[in-house]
Amino acid sequence: MTAARIEENRSHPRLPDLLATYHLANQAEQDKAVATVAELPAVYRAEAEAEDPAAAFAADTVLLATPPGADEPAGCVVLKAPREGRAPEIKRLWVAPEARRKGLAKALMAEALRRAADSGVPAVRLTVWNWREEPLALYRGLGFEIVASWDDRPDLLCLERRLDLIERLDPDAVRAHAPAGLAELLVDAVDSGASVGFLAPLETAEAAAWWSRVAEEAAEGVRDVWAARAPDGRLTGVVTLVRAGTANGRHRGEIARLLVHRCARGRGLGYRLLATAEAHAAATGLSLLVLDTQTGSPAERLYRGAGWTAAGTIPDFAADPAGTLRATTLYYKQV
Repeated sequence: MTAARIEENRSHPRLPDLLATYHLANQAEQDKAVATVAELPAVYRAEAEAEDPAAAFAADTVLLATPPGADEPAGCVVLKAPREGRAPEIKRLWVAPEARRKGLAKALMAEALRRAADSGVPAVRLTVWNWREEPLALYRGLGFEIVASWDDRPDLLCLERRLDLIERLDPDAVRAHAPAGLAELLVDAVDSGASVGFLAPLETAEAAAWWSRVAEEAAEGVRDVWAARAPDGRLTGVVTLVRAGTANGRHRGEIARLLVHRCARGRGLGYRLLATAEAHAAATGLSLLVLDTQTGSPAERLYRGAGWTAAGTIPDFAADPAGTLRATTLYYKQV
C-alpha cells in the first residue's frame, strides 16, 4: 500500500475548499445550516475564503493529505501554535467524503502529533462534539483523554494527550538505560511475539547485555539510538539506525529494533520514532534505508503506511520467539 502524502502548506489553493466543506458540514451538524460560505460566521468565513487562505493560520501549522495516486489534497488538519502558556490545539481535521477509509485522518493526526512532540510541548489538546462518534474513537485510540472543559459550549468535549518525548541517546545514556528501561522494551517485544532476534523467554540480563553492546556501537559511530520517554519518565519506545560499514555502502543505513512497549502502542509512537530516524538519516547524508520484518506482522502495516517498499520475501528466514521458522519481508526506502 502506498502512503498518503502529507505536506505543510497554509497557502495551498485547495485549502479554502476543504475548510469551506468542513465548516458547512459542521454548521449543519449543529442545526445551523447555511448554503454558502458567505453565510458562515465571520471567523469561519475568513478561513474558507480564497483571497488569503494563509492569513487565518499565519502562526500555525497547516497539514494537507493527498491520497495515493491523487493529484490534489483531500484532507487537512491545523496544529495551532501554543498561546498564553496553554498546550497547542489540533483543529479542523477534515477528510473529503470521497477520500475516507484510506487512513488520511490517522496520517494527518500522526504527523500533527509528531510535530507537536518535536517542538518540545508536553501535551496537545482538542475539542470534539459528543455526537461525532468516529472522530472521538480515533482520538481515544491515539491516547487522548477527556479532561475538564475549557470551552463551555454544550455537547463539546475537551480532550488532551500527554506527549512522549523522543530523544537521541548518547553512548553513556544507552549504558545507563540498558539494565532497566531499554532491557524492558526488548523483553516486552519478545514476550508479545515480536521476531527481533531472541527466543522466549528472554531474561532481563541478556537483554541488558545486548544494549550494552549497542552502547559500544554508538560510541564507535556505527549505530544511532533514539528513545521515547513518557511524561512519567518511563521509556516507551526505541529505534536504532545502523550505518553500513563498507566503502561502497556508505550511502546506506538499516533501521533496526523499532520497539514500542505494549502500553504505548496504537498511538502513532512507532511512526514518530521511524520518522525521527529517517529524518536524521537524510540529514546526515544517507540516501537509502533498508529493514526486514516478519512477514504478516503488524509492523508491516506501519512500514507500508510510512512509504516503504517491499523488495521481496524470504521463507523460513528466522525463528519467532516460540522457535517456529517464519518468513521475512525485506523493505527499502529512499530518503
